[in-house]
Amino acid sequence: KGYASDIILLGKLMRENSKVVHLAGLVGDPACAFSEKDTRYFNIKTTNIIKDLCFEYEIQRLIFASSCSVYGKTDELCYENSSTNPVSLYAKTKLDSEKELLESKIDTKILRFSTIFGPAERLRFDLVVNLFIAQAYYDKKITVFGGNQVRPNIHIQDMIRVYEHFLTQAVNLDSGNYNAGFENMSIIAIAELIASKVPSEIVVTESNDPRSYRQNSDKLLATGFVNNFSVQHAIEEIMKKYSGGEIDDRDEYYTVKTMKNLGLN
Repeated sequence: KGYASDIILLGKLMRENSKVVHLAGLVGDPACAFSEKDTRYFNIKTTNIIKDLCFEYEIQRLIFASSCSVYGKTDELCYENSSTNPVSLYAKTKLDSEKELLESKIDTKILRFSTIFGPAERLRFDLVVNLFIAQAYYDKKITVFGGNQVRPNIHIQDMIRVYEHFLTQAVNLDSGNYNAGFENMSIIAIAELIASKVPSEIVVTESNDPRSYRQNSDKLLATGFVNNFSVQHAIEEIMKKYSGGEIDDRDEYYTVKTMKNLGLN
């Protein structure tokens, strides 16, 4: 554990390993909103540091966690070569990091993940599926802002499996971008599916979030990856954890809480 800017620590780790999965950075709008300067440093500068060290230590493969939010708002189905139009600071830093990594001289895979959902040790309630399940359980009411926005989704277990897939696949896979998202669903459709399983009222109100996009992941599927988990799975899994007393709150997003504790506000 340590900072992604710690060159000494990174160098030690890279001497002992042959592949790097770059997950470090601030994730999502709430965390990135604290400080644009810090966000750009943590999300872009550290990527530059990691890229250069990977080359210096002759790392075989670098895998980077990007985001499909780089596509922004569009009515078109998004492929890896589609136009990008990030509308948030978080998305802009991901796109800038992608451009930095595409200049890398080593085998680099950039994974544009869709909206994540499903149970995890640090369960996030700023993600639409998880948030709606929590609202249905606690409030018996799901609040939908807008509703017509479409988002692709990926279960946390499938996300992990994508990393494993690219860590173990042959080096002749194309470098560059890979979309990783399935189940293109409107926000209202997600709410309706959850309400059908966890009886609750749906309240629709106006939204100031224009992001809407659909993602095509055929390039990923063509490498032999098969997604195994759906939104339906997550509803059953998370509700089972609620019933078993494994989730007893919907506390503030962990990263925001951590940043406050570090005095980054």
